[in-house]
Amino acid sequence: MARERYSSGARLYDALSADWPVYRVGRTTAIELLAPRPGERVLDLGCGTGLNHAPLDAAIGRDGRVLGVDRSPQMLAVARRRAERRGLASVRLLEADATALDPEAVRTALGGPADVVLATYTLSIMSDPAEAWRRALAAARPSARVAIVDMQEPHGPARLLAPLARAFAGFGGADLTVRPWRMIEQEAAELRGRSLRGGHIQVRVGRLAPPEPEVP
Repeated sequence: MARERYSSGARLYDALSADWPVYRVGRTTAIELLAPRPGERVLDLGCGTGLNHAPLDAAIGRDGRVLGVDRSPQMLAVARRRAERRGLASVRLLEADATALDPEAVRTALGGPADVVLATYTLSIMSDPAEAWRRALAAARPSARVAIVDMQEPHGPARLLAPLARAFAGFGGADLTVRPWRMIEQEAAELRGRSLRGGHIQVRVGRLAPPEPEVP
């Protein structure tokens, strides 16, 4: 089961996930495009071992707050040790299944609605990514900046690496056919995107559009 593989691999996740040679570029690209500002509140959905937290903390400073949400206590334990070791004062952690996430609990932990919502390599392992994303956005301000980073099979000349991509995705139980970034393409304004590593990594960033005023 994907859930068990995800949790049982917590201690080895950073070493086996190929983050540095392959996947980190998706994280750094999304954070660069989101451009978190000092004092902002950031929701990191499916934070895993906290690989996003150091650059987020550096961007928002001590007056900001990062809330990492993950269903796996094993992953959160690694994330907690990483934050303590690096002195990431802005980081808070919440154990919760994203598909059942309580938006009010997120707002309480952040001290207000999220200014930024980020999901990196996580929606494709969830049983209901659309519900998880809906709940995350319910904890955000109406004009929040949002980003999804996820995977598909590489294409073009890089398609020769598809078996390797499937192996890395399988380690965490990811489904390479889900393409969760389409939710941002359908819902967000000011859309920006990047296709990286032969199309294997897809980054989408946008801004939530506030609701249209009712016509009397």
